Amino acid sequence: MSSLSRIHILAYCFLCLVWGSTWLAMRYVVHDVPPFKAAAIRFLVAGTVLLIWALFRRISMPKAGAQWNATLVLSLTMITLPYGFLFWAAQFVNSSTIAVLYSSLPLTVSLLTPLMTGRKVPRPAVFAMVLAFGGMLILFYVEQTASRKSLIGGLCVLIAMLLSAWSSVYAKKRLQDVDALVSTGLQLTLGSIGLLWATWALESQARTSWTRPAITGLLFLITFGSSAAFVVYYWLLQHMQAYQISTISLVIPVMAVLEGSLIGGEHVPLLMVVAMLVVLGSVGAVLFAESHGDGLISVRSEEVQG
Repeated sequence: MSSLSRIHILAYCFLCLVWGSTWLAMRYVVHDVPPFKAAAIRFLVAGTVLLIWALFRRISMPKAGAQWNATLVLSLTMITLPYGFLFWAAQFVNSSTIAVLYSSLPLTVSLLTPLMTGRKVPRPAVFAMVLAFGGMLILFYVEQTASRKSLIGGLCVLIAMLLSAWSSVYAKKRLQDVDALVSTGLQLTLGSIGLLWATWALESQARTSWTRPAITGLLFLITFGSSAAFVVYYWLLQHMQAYQISTISLVIPVMAVLEGSLIGGEHVPLLMVVAMLVVLGSVGAVLFAESHGDGLISVRSEEVQG
């Protein structure tokens, strides 16, 4: 993996800022709009806009066969299922806790990468991610509230994380040659179909209230959290390793806690500040770890399966 350029770092920071803000926006939206309905609207509108843009630019669609099959799979595993779980969980779990739980994504990706692609993950990167996850556990300890609904919501977040981790490695392997704009637009649009079905099946009696916070939050999720961010994400995935870009999920909880403090007026303990610094330092180590020389960690499928 070659060293990252300035544009890669800026794109990475953009994703951290935007996706670090989506949790709070999601929390505002599901307060007044049923979760599956909110998610379906978010991705349907964003996906449609991206596909119109792709058609205007005359970008080629995925090739019949493997690329279309991969697109359909990712529509389900990257959009419909994980975001259905996340939007539902946002009703019962605060935004910073969701972000903390989701931060275990890089560790899962680091395990799945050698299993699914045969590509080894640098040992320093794995060690740095373990250290960063320790910082996340401190944040979780400070923020966690004990209730049955929050625990169920937390379990849904972890399921969403597992699906997203698998999808990140799967996309890296199969959609390398598909334009990021087309890939994103198709996945968002097709993924919204499953969410619309969930709205019809599970939320037909649910009340929707289009308040100003709900509308503002949904517009932010559509324009930045979906349309812009997913295009940047898939573009970066073509230039970075999956385990490197997945470290975004380590920065997102830090952003979520900071926003809770700055916007919501929440007190941030010193222990939480220390944990954030540990996370950011570890993320830097992962981003610039390169796959050469000794000290690589690989896991063979037969070893995992016993």
